[in-house]
Amino acid sequence: MEIGLDELTGTEQAVLLVLLAEARPVPNPELGRLGPELRKDSRDNLNRKGLIDSVQEGRVWVHELTDKGGALCRQLFGADAPERSSGQGKALYTLLRGLQRYMTRMDVPPVDIFAPTANDEDAPPDAGPADEQQVRDAYLRLARQPGDWVGLLRLRAELPDVAHPDFDDRLRRMYRKPGVHVIPEENQKVLTEDDRRAAVVIGDQPKHLIAIDA
Repeated sequence: MEIGLDELTGTEQAVLLVLLAEARPVPNPELGRLGPELRKDSRDNLNRKGLIDSVQEGRVWVHELTDKGGALCRQLFGADAPERSSGQGKALYTLLRGLQRYMTRMDVPPVDIFAPTANDEDAPPDAGPADEQQVRDAYLRLARQPGDWVGLLRLRAELPDVAHPDFDDRLRRMYRKPGVHVIPEENQKVLTEDDRRAAVVIGDQPKHLIAIDA
């Protein structure tokens, strides 16, 4: 059953946003420093609805956003502030509406904006600009001109020595940069099994086409 925002208090909505922004398990004391304190009744409600997972480590509760919670957070972008919100709370929801306009315009899901910091710190040293240039060069060999759409199946075939996971990592890095567009095929009926296997999953969506501006 779909959960509506009116089923959550303003505090519970704010907790979900903090966990979305941190993109990691957050201990309760730290959660209280980053946002509102999560009391037992709200913790139980969010867990009961499947929006967060809470585990007790020693005497401390640790909370993590679930996929269902992440999906509900997407409703918060563009939502009105809850009743009786403070001035600061209203400003937060105004900011969220601005982010929603950006994400819609750039076709960027929230998960790509609020990525774990450790992803960049833990990246292998060879996942840098040289690798990206290899992908860009392959794209230009296939595209008639910069900005044309090229299927990822063709692009992967152009770089047969690049392992599938490494290729995915490179595309996810490039996707965050201006001028790089990676989108799903709108007409899913034209996709072959090979096309589906060649897709890269960004956020929670398989994407099949890439365009790189000049």
